[in-house]
Amino acid sequence: MFRFLSPPRSPLGRVPMALTVAASLCGCVEDETRTQWSEEQAAQWHADQPPLIGFNYAPRTAVNQLEMWQAATWDPDTIDQELGWAHDLGFNTARVFLHDLVWEEEQGAFLDRIDAFLDIAAGHEIRVMLVLFDGVWNPEPASGPQPDPTPGVHNSQWVQSPGAALLGDPSRHDELEPYVTALFEAFREDERVVVWDLFNEPDNPNAISYQDTDLDAEVKAERALQLLRSATEWAMAADPVQPLTAGVWDGDWSSADVLSPLNAFMLQEMDVNSFHSYSDASVVVEQLTQLKAFGRPLLCTEYMARPMDSTFETILPLFTRDRVGAYNWGFVDGRIQTIYSWTSWVLPSANEPNPWFHDVLRADGTPYDSAEIDAIQEFGW
Repeated sequence: MFRFLSPPRSPLGRVPMALTVAASLCGCVEDETRTQWSEEQAAQWHADQPPLIGFNYAPRTAVNQLEMWQAATWDPDTIDQELGWAHDLGFNTARVFLHDLVWEEEQGAFLDRIDAFLDIAAGHEIRVMLVLFDGVWNPEPASGPQPDPTPGVHNSQWVQSPGAALLGDPSRHDELEPYVTALFEAFREDERVVVWDLFNEPDNPNAISYQDTDLDAEVKAERALQLLRSATEWAMAADPVQPLTAGVWDGDWSSADVLSPLNAFMLQEMDVNSFHSYSDASVVVEQLTQLKAFGRPLLCTEYMARPMDSTFETILPLFTRDRVGAYNWGFVDGRIQTIYSWTSWVLPSANEPNPWFHDVLRADGTPYDSAEIDAIQEFGW
């Protein structure tokens, strides 16, 4: 197994981006390759962390991952303002989605922007979970100017990474290796990065949104597992000090015997386990019982949908009890429009919904519901 040699680190402990790109493409090798952490290593990592209370983040000015990271729409001032609000509310971590198309076109400049983002977050005492790939929403991403949001529709312009054409062709998966390798070589020892999330909802069929243009569900699950296996190998080869994860979001998790091949890989091959749940407290209790049986620390990387009784007040006490890291979906109401429900794809909303589906703050930084802030600030163990 190949592993790229690490370039020299800067006085601040970060890799100069130009050297990172060169090193990631040079073909240098070392002998040893990192493997999955043992349960003991994972438990020690978990014990060393503060209670992780976070959110899924895109600035209010970005309609999707491309608009967040491309040079023309990169908005560090808004990011700085919003992460300052997050710190004041008690959040200490954020989950952030990257995109392979930005790497393809900008490479070192993209890494510089990630570095700048991590600096902004660190300035507000927020550590970051980086998400490399995403199986949700538009399967045909295109770089360049992004469409405006469709009025009243949840996450109307969010894009998959990679797109269906690349994901669906296993002979092309290796085109993504330089992207993964460059990211890990740049940030594999970076204390500002708390966890790597390799693939968000890899087999999501997008049934209410892009069922006519996405891959067939069975094919997508197979291809997503192939890419996730490769991405895990590429990530391990870079020898990161942070844990790797990829979260289960659907299916039966009640025992190893009933897991789908993709869920089995995510629950049995990652350093720490993560999951999504927009269910009420009674279901979450059952899910936690099932997931704890796999013997690894747990992170819930998506939760909180008010109309579904998934709220800060009902779910965070369960995560406190079981020492589960928590990342709700959404932060500031903005261009991704996740105050609207998933069903807005079928019936767009003409007015502000009551209650909001996701998100915590209005665009001016005021809370949607101040009682939720108390629940966030009470989280801990």
